[in-house]
Amino acid sequence: MLYFSRWKTTLIWLAVLAGVVFAAPNLFSPVTLAKFPEWAPSKPMTLGLDLRGGSHILLRIERQDLIDDRLVSTRDDVRRLLRDARIGYTGLSGSGRSVQVRIRESGELEKAKEVLAPLTQPISTGLFAGGQITELDLTEPEPGLLRFTMSEQGIDYHVASALTQSIEVVGRRVNELGTTEPIIQRQGSDRILVQVPGLDDPERLKDILGQTAKLTFQMVDQSMPVQEAIEGRPPAGSEVLYSADDPPIPYLIESRVIVSGENLVDAQATFDQRTNEPVVSFRFDTKGATRFGQTTQQNVGRLFAIILDNEVISAPQIREPILGGSGQISGNFTVESANDLSVLLRAGALPATLTIIEERTVGPGLGQDSIDAGKIAAVIGSILVVVFMVAAYGFLGIIANIALAANIVMIVGILSALGATLTLPGIAGIVLTVGMAVDSNVLIYERIREERIGGRSVVQAIDTGFTKAFTTIVDANVTTLIAAIILFYLGTGPVRGFAVTLAIGIMTTVFTAFTFTRWMLAEWVKRKRPKELPKTPLKLIPDATKIPFMWLRRMTFSISAFVALVSLVLFATINMNYGIDFKGGSLIELQAKNGPANIGDIRSRLAELNLGDVQVQEFGAPEEVLIRIESQGGGENAEQTVIVKVRDELESDHEFRRVEVVGPTVSGELARAGTIAVVSALFAILIYIWLRFEWQFAVGAVMATLHDVIMTIGFFVVSGIEFNLSSIAAILTIVGYSLNDTVVVYDRIRENLRRFKKMRLSELLDMSMNQTLRRTGITSLTTLLALIALFSFGGEVIRSFTAAMIFGVVIGTYSSIFIAAPLLILFNLRPGRTEGSGDGGGDDSVEPAPAAG
Repeated sequence: MLYFSRWKTTLIWLAVLAGVVFAAPNLFSPVTLAKFPEWAPSKPMTLGLDLRGGSHILLRIERQDLIDDRLVSTRDDVRRLLRDARIGYTGLSGSGRSVQVRIRESGELEKAKEVLAPLTQPISTGLFAGGQITELDLTEPEPGLLRFTMSEQGIDYHVASALTQSIEVVGRRVNELGTTEPIIQRQGSDRILVQVPGLDDPERLKDILGQTAKLTFQMVDQSMPVQEAIEGRPPAGSEVLYSADDPPIPYLIESRVIVSGENLVDAQATFDQRTNEPVVSFRFDTKGATRFGQTTQQNVGRLFAIILDNEVISAPQIREPILGGSGQISGNFTVESANDLSVLLRAGALPATLTIIEERTVGPGLGQDSIDAGKIAAVIGSILVVVFMVAAYGFLGIIANIALAANIVMIVGILSALGATLTLPGIAGIVLTVGMAVDSNVLIYERIREERIGGRSVVQAIDTGFTKAFTTIVDANVTTLIAAIILFYLGTGPVRGFAVTLAIGIMTTVFTAFTFTRWMLAEWVKRKRPKELPKTPLKLIPDATKIPFMWLRRMTFSISAFVALVSLVLFATINMNYGIDFKGGSLIELQAKNGPANIGDIRSRLAELNLGDVQVQEFGAPEEVLIRIESQGGGENAEQTVIVKVRDELESDHEFRRVEVVGPTVSGELARAGTIAVVSALFAILIYIWLRFEWQFAVGAVMATLHDVIMTIGFFVVSGIEFNLSSIAAILTIVGYSLNDTVVVYDRIRENLRRFKKMRLSELLDMSMNQTLRRTGITSLTTLLALIALFSFGGEVIRSFTAAMIFGVVIGTYSSIFIAAPLLILFNLRPGRTEGSGDGGGDDSVEPAPAAG
């Protein structure tokens, strides 16, 4: 129906107006936004780290550290309990996850078990594991030998508790740096995600996050020379620790802790009044001050050590009792290192070591360049699409462009209202939506033209065109939406941003194309009462084509099968150029500070660092360089060492614009997640098409989509383009786009199967594909225009992504025409009539109208 009641019109315009209101804050500066009234939307889109600059760091808590600490404390508890009960024992030791002790006298065995029973009592854990767990299990592998083994539940509980505590500590440390809007959140069971936008010094952030900051005050053992302890054996209850000096100085330290960092209430960087050197002043709480005062009273003249993470910072002599509960730490500090230590001490110690397993850092300069490139690409892509639509449809093209503008405004408005993060792939998602949003309008317009050619009046043609196009629009967009949802749940970081914008774009496209465009056409009919549809200035494809697609299928099947086989062989033998997302390693983007970069010099300087396989290449402009360094194979910390070495070597004459480090743990997970994403998307879409159509259509759609995926993999192998996390997004988008095309063709085939029940299947398939050919061509061309603009002007960072998308659109268009529909003839879609001799008869055997595209 083309009639819209007043309340429907009001709701439509309120939806568009809401999009404008929520998108408007993106046009104003923060100063202007601060003047907005409280009730007005004033929140612009949140820019991702790849656009505004900053650091993304994924930390993993070291489970083994917690096990080792708990092992030591269990051993100490066993020793204390048995000594207090005066029970003789021997062989007290801990290894793996167990602590064992042998009771000397068999008569004291039961008493020992009773004394040690508190260690195996269930402990309360709140909501964790149902409220209670048994941390230690007691066994007696042989008479007199007691073994305490840590339970898996107990370890999980300690990891969960340590993770919660670590998140609090990390939050305090990051906030002490004065950054704005940091994101610190739990990820999985043993990881912490830290995102700090607009950070100028990512190395300082890593240093602060990487230190446990366990501060202790312990006495220096002067009972024997330290060198004698190193060469022989330290006295019981003492150990050798080294200072942070170069070369390090050894100290013999008593294991007993006098006071720890837990007793600190404040720490500040300041200057020594005598030497004017940077120091860290500290203040204890009452308990710490009392213990420290007693110890210094009893040990005047002796040395005591200030130890941070098992490194001796300083070992001054106690000249007099320190009773005020305060003091200072000196140790060859710079102003920055003194500040950093005070930050660490104020924030508290981490319960376990945190290892950086993934890092992605973007400098603010590169972020701004990405924003500028994205804006240029969006403007040029929009202009190309707008001009093309006016050329292809005249006045109807103008209406489509107005709907397209409303679509983009609503996408921006929804992103702003939800507080969603816009990433660089997110901009790609918006630009892609610009091209794909036209598809719904093209479907509607082609249906309208077809109904008009079939003899209906203008009003009837418009009304029927919208009605018939609606099912196709929903089916086509749902398949792409399925791919976007799976990408969101299985993707990470910027890829999720792409999925969010794509999903929102799909929903706004359905609204603007079917509702807003329909309202505008209804108003045009109501005011102008046209007798004919507006003329189309440009005809790319004739109205009535009669291409024998089914005759061509043998050739296209053979060519596709051969190319697909070659692609698989190349993939198995040569393989793709995997990025660090999937094989681990480091990626660094540099910009020379003075003139063009000397790639040869950079390559030779890095070769001296013995980092393994290092690739250095120009990246866009002559002064920009991209460095790829292979995974070091020495664990997560080895990857971070690479970045430190490269910075020390190149930072003096190069600006570090982007740093990405992916350790072996994360790279393996990303590879699995990417494979699962593609398989899950195909399976979910198979189920949807099966439910909406018939099994033959579902199998045909998936086979055609697999064809596109294999071809795209071949494209990556042959072109040598890096295959990274964004490439998974590209493949999934290609899957959605290809299925969009395929579903449109299948929808027409299904409709014609109902209309022409006795037509030979080969003729029906030819007719259906010719009827949708014009729509397929126009949609593909508009999408390509948007993607070509993104490829040409969107910057180097997403060029490989858009290159894969361009190839995917071309191959997806090919497969929907030459693969998907012809496959149906192999599946006996119409049993007994597939190639019947009659092509007419019965009530439904009518001559088809000329194809309108």
